[in-house]
Amino acid sequence: MRTRQLTSIIPASLAVIGAVVLLFWTSWAPSDQFTVRQPDQDGTPETSVDTDTRELIAGDPVFGPGSPVSVVCQWPSFRGPRRDAICEAGVPLGRQWPPGGPPVLWQIEVEEGYASPAIVDGRVFLLDYDRQAMADTIRCLSLGDGHEIWRNSYPVQITPNHGITRTMPAVHNDTVITIGPRSHVAAWDVETGQNRWLFSMVQRYGSEERQWYTGQCPLVDGDRVILAPGGPDSLLVALDYRTGEEIWRTPNPRGWVMTHSSIMPMEFEGQRMYVYCGTGGTVGVAAEDGRLLWDETSWTENFATSPSPLPLPDGRLLLSSGYGTVGAMWLQMEKQGDQIVARADGQLDRREFNSEQHTPLFYQGHIFGVRKHRGGQFVCLDLQGNEIWNSGQDRFGHGPYLIADDLLLILSEDGELVAAEATPEAYRPVWRTSVYEPGHEAWGPMAIASGFLIVRDMTRMTCLDLRRFAN
Repeated sequence: MRTRQLTSIIPASLAVIGAVVLLFWTSWAPSDQFTVRQPDQDGTPETSVDTDTRELIAGDPVFGPGSPVSVVCQWPSFRGPRRDAICEAGVPLGRQWPPGGPPVLWQIEVEEGYASPAIVDGRVFLLDYDRQAMADTIRCLSLGDGHEIWRNSYPVQITPNHGITRTMPAVHNDTVITIGPRSHVAAWDVETGQNRWLFSMVQRYGSEERQWYTGQCPLVDGDRVILAPGGPDSLLVALDYRTGEEIWRTPNPRGWVMTHSSIMPMEFEGQRMYVYCGTGGTVGVAAEDGRLLWDETSWTENFATSPSPLPLPDGRLLLSSGYGTVGAMWLQMEKQGDQIVARADGQLDRREFNSEQHTPLFYQGHIFGVRKHRGGQFVCLDLQGNEIWNSGQDRFGHGPYLIADDLLLILSEDGELVAAEATPEAYRPVWRTSVYEPGHEAWGPMAIASGFLIVRDMTRMTCLDLRRFAN
């Protein structure tokens, strides 16, 4: 009888002692050990405080052993040559590979983040960060082997905040344009790496640094660099790409602040314009002189806006996000006399479509993209938002995607690359391979040129040779 009493008392006593120890430990332990990251509860400061007192001057380029590959290829900026995430260069891609997947040409270590490269004529341009030197660093690499051709930098103090790097350069003629994590805009010589001009949007335009640093990728249209500073009197601006001098600016009467979204060009009724999602709505700006054509306030920022507006036929736009219960919304532009107006034209529930990071793409009369709901299924929608197909058990998280040679190339956030037929008929995977085992937050946009695909995860960037006749 005494034995049975002891055996029942000892476990109960141990449970009480354990509960007391756990209560004491959790009372004194740092609270972030127990916090699951939520979009609006991750301790991210709303703005950054610049305490760097170093002069904002770029250094001299440092040259490496790399050399450009003799191949004509173009993925010069965010979402490619037409900013639509579609490659039409005509290079046939492989439809089947050995068990190890397509050849990996090279892989390099990069600083934490999601910045992606531009590819032009055998060169790869990446805006990285040098943590030891505390400097934004533009790197020019060989497409053939990843060796560095040159690098240059300017000083800026950055603390990792869900990574550091975010943006993609834009290459135009002999110049590379970059936007750094803390809103520094710079121009670099393609061949030599010399800095042409450099300034801070915070200092010049009164821009507000956002909670995860700058996500906006520069747009080069003709000889103009188009930016969205979101300053008190400068919603959008156009600069001469050669000098950085201002050509025009769009006023900001509603006081909208810069988002993580990038500017998209489009045409409507013979009017070329730039469309942009600010914190309080969406705007259309005349390309020739920056005058405000229209703005619409139904689509406001819900904690963060990262996807860009997706231009669709007949003056429609698709806006999307993925925070909280936000899904997507249609905008419809109309001509009323000499004016263009835009109005909200329906919404999609988050279960129908939402996207936290990447801009969906338009192809063969349909919309394709990763839907955050249900773990990142890839979906195909018609222009009314009806689901045509989804990827079922294939889930991609916040991974990027593009189209090349009629193949959808989709990278899951843990590093699996899937190639599927780019068709609205059905989800038809063709091949798959693990680029990273395991990958960590492979969220950065991909780039492809002449069959060479560059992908990255949080700390690695990899080049794969997808050409059909690759050795």
